[in-house]
Amino acid sequence: MSNPANLVDFVSDPAFALDGNLHVVAWNKGAQSLMGYSSSEVINRTCYEVLQAILPGGEPLCTPGCKRVECFRQGQLFGVPSCKVRCKDGQFIAVSLSSMIVPPEIRSNSKDGAIAIVFLHQHQMQPACSILQSLQVFSFGHFGLVAEGRGLNVDEWKRKQALTLLKYLITCRGHAVPRERLMECLWPEGDEHHGRDRLKVTLYYLRNQLREAGIADEVVETVGHAYLLRGDKIWLDADVFELSIFEGTSLMEQGNWDEAMHCFEDAHRLYRGDYLEDEPYEDWCAEERERLRELYLNMLAKLAQCYVEGGGFFKAVQVCRSALTCEPCREYFHRMLMVYLTQSGQRDQAITHYKDCQRILKQELGVEPMTETQKIYQQILEHEITADTGHTATLQWNTK
Repeated sequence: MSNPANLVDFVSDPAFALDGNLHVVAWNKGAQSLMGYSSSEVINRTCYEVLQAILPGGEPLCTPGCKRVECFRQGQLFGVPSCKVRCKDGQFIAVSLSSMIVPPEIRSNSKDGAIAIVFLHQHQMQPACSILQSLQVFSFGHFGLVAEGRGLNVDEWKRKQALTLLKYLITCRGHAVPRERLMECLWPEGDEHHGRDRLKVTLYYLRNQLREAGIADEVVETVGHAYLLRGDKIWLDADVFELSIFEGTSLMEQGNWDEAMHCFEDAHRLYRGDYLEDEPYEDWCAEERERLRELYLNMLAKLAQCYVEGGGFFKAVQVCRSALTCEPCREYFHRMLMVYLTQSGQRDQAITHYKDCQRILKQELGVEPMTETQKIYQQILEHEITADTGHTATLQWNTK
């Protein structure tokens, strides 16, 4: 039993083994029975892609760029007392997670590179260990904080300004924000004297909430008369999102389409909605929201291109539909969708979609489709683009 796969097979609980990149390298019959996936369906996939776990408050537990891998690399255990994992049939089941570190003597002789084994328990239990002390911040979609493997119920914080303060500092991450600017943001009608007192109380409340959640390090640092969010003390989905896109773009430029696709898929999973979408009327986050939204749309175009390079036209069609749900008037995605529908053998749907494109642009903007879009439509009508031709390259790289 010197191989982690053997260790997994001999435990009674549902379990799987992970390597240093969070790829599943062993999957036992208990895990198969619990979640419905066979071993062949999950081996070499990332654990976050398989489990898709969420915490009771709805915050994602499993994400790309997960810091929990550091637990395993440093020989520290990891456990979550309560979460839900998504089974093959799409249903979520309540479980708790615990883990064990693969002993060094077994790890050194292992061919699969396993460093840890994760156990899934359907009954509720309190693990004897926890993850590394770090704060996870989810800024896409509904704002969420996760500390020590547990979601913080920020909606019940008594001082709402504390949450706004944290969001503002996150938006200005990497820069010390003068207290006067924070006071103006939080209490625009207040005077400076009362504003300083309020800011001190609000900051104290924020720090205290994080300490009570198990975050020992100071996440917000005082720098003279300013405050700085310690980027090294948090995990932020927006940062991992950007890094995934950067890495994917670099791989795509090298012609490594498959690896680039995985990076873009990671970014796609992280984007659960617009940046700080629960602050729709605040000017201080509007620019960052728009910037990240544009990154997301450009990433979707690249992801679709990666799918097409591998012959995955149906997946490319789904990506284009996702983009148009987000931005119905982006003609680039209308053109992409028409081409990919045609190349996947759905020419009639491509023709119908052009009519939908015409209608949407007329209703929303009062304009007709651009010349490029009309040209694609004519090519489809005249059978110049078919399931056997590679006219994808005729699309210009412009997502506007």
